[in-house]
Amino acid sequence: MSMFRRTPRDIACQELVERVTDYLEGALPASEQRVVDHHLARCDGCAAYVEQMRATRRLTGALRAEDVPAEGVDVLLAAFRAQRANDA
Repeated sequence: MSMFRRTPRDIACQELVERVTDYLEGALPASEQRVVDHHLARCDGCAAYVEQMRATRRLTGALRAEDVPAEGVDVLLAAFRAQRANDA
């Protein structure tokens, strides 16, 4: 047995952002979970981002589709589509 403990590889902040949903849902394989946890322990910005995402999920989790007015849905869909077009 080695006296050196193997540490997970680090990931870039962008990689964490791409995995945040799976991370919060507990859907990452254990090895990836450790990599994300390792990054969060060392990156205050990503740790804050994950906490914001947790809060957003908590707040919107109680929201039902019928609670959102139709015009609100249209505005949200337009914003998502615009963002997607900008990302392309």
